[in-house]
Amino acid sequence: MSFQFDHLRTLTALAEEGTFESAARRLHVTASAVSQRVRAMEQTAGKVLVQRTNPVRTTAAGDVVLRYARQVLLLDADATAELRSGGQERGRVSVPLAVNADSLSTWFLEALADLPADLGAVFEVHREDEEHTTSLLRSGTVMAAVTSTPEAVQGCTVAGLGAMRYHAVCSPGFDEEYLGGRADPELLPDAPVVNFDRRDDLQDRFLRESAGSGSRGPRHYIPASEDFARTVVLGLGWGVVPERQCSADIAAGRLVALAPDRPVDVRLYWQRWNLRSPVLDAVSEAVRAGAAAHLRPF
Repeated sequence: MSFQFDHLRTLTALAEEGTFESAARRLHVTASAVSQRVRAMEQTAGKVLVQRTNPVRTTAAGDVVLRYARQVLLLDADATAELRSGGQERGRVSVPLAVNADSLSTWFLEALADLPADLGAVFEVHREDEEHTTSLLRSGTVMAAVTSTPEAVQGCTVAGLGAMRYHAVCSPGFDEEYLGGRADPELLPDAPVVNFDRRDDLQDRFLRESAGSGSRGPRHYIPASEDFARTVVLGLGWGVVPERQCSADIAAGRLVALAPDRPVDVRLYWQRWNLRSPVLDAVSEAVRAGAAAHLRPF
């Protein structure tokens, strides 16, 4: 089967914009035209590609076609860039990426900022837990992802980036109130703890390795990396914080390291489409260089 190029562009716009009306404005057509193109694609595929919800969602078959559409559009942008004459302005290609919140807050954006301005890329960054970013690769939502999964997703390549180091920390006041002023990890299971979200396992992982049990204490959920670290500094609970976000506070006495000799290291990998693309190659090289500068080798 084959799809028209305009239809592939339409499906991509619809998936990114979320509604037929927004996709239509982006493509400078009517919402009815967007709907007709999607129906034509579904007739070609013989399957429903889009759930007509608000926002719209692609079906399992739609994920397959969306991944194909994004690959075609990326190759088209690369070819256009190579064929352009020196006086022509390079078009922009959308590069959707998935990255965990802590990488996004500490080193990932610096890596993207090192890319040359004339690369012609615009980025749509999806923030997701490092254990779940691969699901966005499988669905075709993103072209590449920072992940903790070393096994390559089908159709992708994988390369090690390095380990992000974390330390269990709390405020001095929290230490006095809950840990006897001794920063005793044995007392942590019953103390208030800060979690990023309900899938965050780092605090329980630290407890299992240091105290032999998970947390039984009250839990706060703070789903933003910088706000998470600030919550720990303010003393609402203890937490496992990236080294880059807590080192200065430890040195200044605003945080207490609970087990400085037992850090938590999370290995990170870069998975990307197995597709030759100057744009995606450049992004991958920048990410690897940024990781080498900020993460610990493993």
